[in-house]
Amino acid sequence: MTDADLPKVTDSRVLAAMSHPLRRRLLDALNVYGPATASVLADRTGQAVANISHHLRALGAAGLIVEAPELAKDRRERWWRPVAPGYRWVTGDFDDDPARRVVAEAAASLNLDRQVGLVRAWYAAREGRPEWNGAAFSVDKWLHLTPAELNELEREILALLDRWERRDVPDDGQAREPVFLFTHGVPARP
Repeated sequence: MTDADLPKVTDSRVLAAMSHPLRRRLLDALNVYGPATASVLADRTGQAVANISHHLRALGAAGLIVEAPELAKDRRERWWRPVAPGYRWVTGDFDDDPARRVVAEAAASLNLDRQVGLVRAWYAAREGRPEWNGAAFSVDKWLHLTPAELNELEREILALLDRWERRDVPDDGQAREPVFLFTHGVPARP
């Protein structure tokens, strides 16, 4: 599935649900590690099981996750899985209503906070991971583009990332870890 195939969020209630910082972490954990119970997700996030259960119900009500009863060992155990491997949304799609615009702007801000937070956490903990120090990278460029050219650049970057996401992972005995990568292309002034 390419990013273009991901479900597009246009409902501001769904966008608000998925933008909550802990819910975003839960969606990320479910997409990276697969289906899980509230207990497993509590261990992964350092949160209380009751808090995780509350947020899983909110994600379920928004249609972002569903129960996976076939994984349960008994009737008390509740497993959850994401409905899709990710979602896409465009801030401009919410410009038709001031309340929806506020939700989209808050979601964009929270999304950026999450992305920058993950990178900051890496730099704060990298001393304990010397094998990754030469692999992590950062790049920034100033380009002169039209909106159409920026859209074309986005398509090219997404195609490259899709190729890496879909590749057959070699069975070469090397340990592979989840790697977070994000890009932004926005008009700005130096």
